Amino acid sequence: MSTLNQEIEKHIKKLVNPLKDPEELIAVLKVKLTKKELKLLKSWANEISAEEIQTALNLDEKHYGDLSTKLIKKLNQEKIKQAMCL
Repeated sequence: MSTLNQEIEKHIKKLVNPLKDPEELIAVLKVKLTKKELKLLKSWANEISAEEIQTALNLDEKHYGDLSTKLIKKLNQEKIKQAMCL
């Protein structure tokens, strides 16, 4: 099982500082991401299949792809990276 921190690190291109501890990280992500984006990220961390995620979040394949792309772009924004790091 992957942790949230590991999942975030997997999607960020360049991370200079270590990420905050999980509780602080969740607090930052609740402010910076939409509810669906946060649920998607947590689902990835829990290694839930794409089909199950689509069903749980009521998304079709196109919207799942769009949401995934948007989430990864957000995680790579400098302001969000700074908020997530120590």
